[in-house]
Amino acid sequence: MSPDNKTDAFYKKLKEQLSDTSIWPGPYLYKFIVPSDAAKIKQIEDIFDHTGAVINRKQSRTGKYTSVSVNVRMKDPDAVIAKYKEVGEVEGVISL
Repeated sequence: MSPDNKTDAFYKKLKEQLSDTSIWPGPYLYKFIVPSDAAKIKQIEDIFDHTGAVINRKQSRTGKYTSVSVNVRMKDPDAVIAKYKEVGEVEGVISL
């Protein structure tokens, strides 16, 4: 299975789970791990700019990585997935 097929399958399953377990529109908590690089953290913050998101950052003990939590109200599972894909373009980001 190619990486694109795995990604498509992952997002399809995520959409089903979000549809089955949540009421939309509703709150959603994103969690990302990113290398502690101010430019990369700002890229993530900019993706959620003007959405009313509450963003929290916490550096790892060694300072090498930063956890970025984004709590935001999303309109539906497709909107949640669209943001994951946008953040996925930021180099070095791990989505949890």
